[in-house]
Amino acid sequence: MNNKFDCIVVGGGHAGVEAALASARLGVQTALITHNKKTIGVMSCNPAIGGIGKGHLTKEIDAMDGVMARAADLAGIHFRTLNASKGAAVRATRAQADRDLYRSAIQAFVKKQENLSIIEAEVSGLLLNEKNVRGVVVDNKGHIFAEKIIITAGTFLNGILHEGDKTITGGRIGDKAAKSLSDALKDIGLSVSRLKTGTPPRILSDSIDYSKLEAQPGDNPRPVFSFLGNRLQHPQQVSCHIAHTNKHTHEIINENINLSAMYSGKITGIGPRYCPSIEDKVVRFSSKGSHQVFIEPEGLNSPLVYPNGISTSLPREIQEEFVRSMEGFKDCKITQYGYAVEYDFFDPRGLTRALESKFIEGLYFAGQVNGTTGYEEAAAQGLVAGVNAALAIKEQEPWFTDRATSYIGVLVDDLITLGTNEPYRMFTSRAEHRIFLREDNADIRLTPLGRELGFVGERRWKAFGEKMSLYNRIKNELLSQRVLAITAGGEKVHDIAWQLAKRPDMNIDEIYDQIKSEQKPEGIQAREMLVTLETEAKYEGYLKRQNSDIEKLKNYDDFEIPDGFNFLQIKGLSNEMLEKFCEIRPENIGHAKRIPGVTPAAISQLLLYLKKHNAREIA
Repeated sequence: MNNKFDCIVVGGGHAGVEAALASARLGVQTALITHNKKTIGVMSCNPAIGGIGKGHLTKEIDAMDGVMARAADLAGIHFRTLNASKGAAVRATRAQADRDLYRSAIQAFVKKQENLSIIEAEVSGLLLNEKNVRGVVVDNKGHIFAEKIIITAGTFLNGILHEGDKTITGGRIGDKAAKSLSDALKDIGLSVSRLKTGTPPRILSDSIDYSKLEAQPGDNPRPVFSFLGNRLQHPQQVSCHIAHTNKHTHEIINENINLSAMYSGKITGIGPRYCPSIEDKVVRFSSKGSHQVFIEPEGLNSPLVYPNGISTSLPREIQEEFVRSMEGFKDCKITQYGYAVEYDFFDPRGLTRALESKFIEGLYFAGQVNGTTGYEEAAAQGLVAGVNAALAIKEQEPWFTDRATSYIGVLVDDLITLGTNEPYRMFTSRAEHRIFLREDNADIRLTPLGRELGFVGERRWKAFGEKMSLYNRIKNELLSQRVLAITAGGEKVHDIAWQLAKRPDMNIDEIYDQIKSEQKPEGIQAREMLVTLETEAKYEGYLKRQNSDIEKLKNYDDFEIPDGFNFLQIKGLSNEMLEKFCEIRPENIGHAKRIPGVTPAAISQLLLYLKKHNAREIA
């Protein structure tokens, strides 16, 4: 076995895969070390990719030539656009995936990647030269050397599985925990805490009475996840279903709540606020008589379903009782019981924007080890860490993307600036510039940057070039030609097509139908292009204002906010903005801008007030 590489990635989950592939795409000799080669790309929990905020991250990873979205297209058996009736900024793609097809797709990408080696071993420690990494210890004896190490161990660091009063060590069912590595990281002085996540029981599909459930078909036409994807790649499509808990379900849970590992005091880690266990839902939302449960197939050839919404750590007999109390589940058969996972994570405030440790040179962290939850957040961090480790090896400047450019920038900035005391999940509400940070323009925002840095390949770059040629052609036609349109009220309007597209009662498809063009483009790409251009037209004023705010505020990042400054004296700020400022107490404008949810308008008001008054008067 080769024991010398440029970069080592520890862990074969979603963060590890994107980190290893990104590093290798930059021409760096990379080793991906995992307990088991067969589990690379496994979806440990929910078999789905995307959703609100998460779909945006997936599209951005794809724009930088990552593989998550491409795998989702190859494995997706149920596609939907969430928030389809709302503005373009918050629409999000979600794909229910076939577990086996997704894993196979990821493993195929990994297998054919040049400069990437897969090593099956357990990393038990680090090799250090004072404050610099030199490699890793494997299986408590062997040494593998590298200049850069990326830790992407997910929930495996000192992982403990809880089911009622039973506990076993592990990162997930069937896979052992990485206790030695966790201890080694603690020994070098890194700040560690505990978090918790969970999973629901798996149920035999044939044992469910679907006549009692609400069918939820996928969208028609189906969305496509990758900018390189198409619907012909999608496997057979199936419906999901919606079930509900009921009063009796909640009574069973409440009567046995003391048997849950979450409520018996056995778990000290904090669970995800936005994806709580069914025990948490019943306790925290006691006034609700029922909760939705999404019944999601695990695969085309799998007999199992994933009941999304009833994650639990109750004992097995209680799980059976409360699941069977739901309509349609009277005779259901559980094949794997739900459990909670408690694991170590390291304070991400100890990382740079490149996700490199501030204390150990050459050591990077990505994924749930940084306190996040979800495949998409992990994969985004993996991309950042992999790219930056490779750039450092090549002695090039690190790559950063800021909050105004991408959700990846929002994610990294939130983590390294504020840290987290609960599993961090991405939402569109975390981005101040979400009108600009849409799914549909992720490649326009990021692919040229990725190409410039050297990790966007020829195929994607060629496809992007063709897309932009089409984009510019259609936009020029919209900007230059006058058309006659009829409003929703029956009024005839004759104007430049672009101006008509700005109107809320006008549909760009109908407008473009009247454009005189030598050859009108057809297909999904042309349709997506029109959606992008319609959004740009309708939001043009907002986008210009937002970009103006971004540029103006860039020059004031170091403008200091005096100690003891009373934010309550600024008139016009919303209660939400005031609460954020008073809680965080930013030191300067740059710090204030990085507070999640703080708007450019609030920053402008704060800056205006500070410039009007000198520090003595304010104090």
